[in-house]
Amino acid sequence: MNRKLNWIPNTITLGNLTMGFVSILIASETAGSGSQGYILSGFFILLAAICDGLDGMVARALDATSELGADLDSLADLTAFGIAPGFLFYNIVLSEYKIDVFGKENLFPIGMLLAAVFPICAAYRLARFNVAHEPGSFTGLPSPVAGVTIGFLPIFLNRDAIPHWVTIPLFLLVAILMVSNVRYGKPQVAIRSKLTPGKAVLMLAAATVLLFFVGFHRWPWLIYGLIFLYIFSGLITFIIHVLQDFRVKLD
Repeated sequence: MNRKLNWIPNTITLGNLTMGFVSILIASETAGSGSQGYILSGFFILLAAICDGLDGMVARALDATSELGADLDSLADLTAFGIAPGFLFYNIVLSEYKIDVFGKENLFPIGMLLAAVFPICAAYRLARFNVAHEPGSFTGLPSPVAGVTIGFLPIFLNRDAIPHWVTIPLFLLVAILMVSNVRYGKPQVAIRSKLTPGKAVLMLAAATVLLFFVGFHRWPWLIYGLIFLYIFSGLITFIIHVLQDFRVKLD
């Protein structure tokens, strides 16, 4: 382990935390003033996810992994992919959900409690990962994927047009998937083990061509499509395993 270079991946990890914190500040400043700020807030969650992907790659490349870096990564992930998405979604959708109690209006903030589900699930998932995890797969939806899923909602969903009975269940489903036992693959492991400079160039060229045909202004749709494909791949695999186990028990 190269202790002298630890600061490089740790700085990238702190960039992850910073992007998440800025996302929270932007969502706070945007409240009640329109949707553009919420889109920017979600974009900073995406930037945090990019930092989260880079810090591990850099640490391994420099042989600068450390327990400090791992713990710092969990704290940054909780901020960027737990607290920031929960706060963003509260401002977009849940802020209006309050219940009258004892004759007083809006005394019980049920929307706040629903928003808190996301950071709670993210914290539990990250703690569980730190205690035990398998090298070849994730148990539960990775928090960066969950955070970006919610962070991108303002790009696609108009606050006044999309019914809350769609967005709120989606929000809770993504949160619950983080603490579920659904297994998700680690694409970065397969890519890292088989990637060569030539393949990397081909992948970059293919991505550029795909963006050209899809349209560079539609890149969020491409990212969201890949995210949902990843989410449903884990769900489908989980359902298949459950059905197979059920069939074995019947036999």
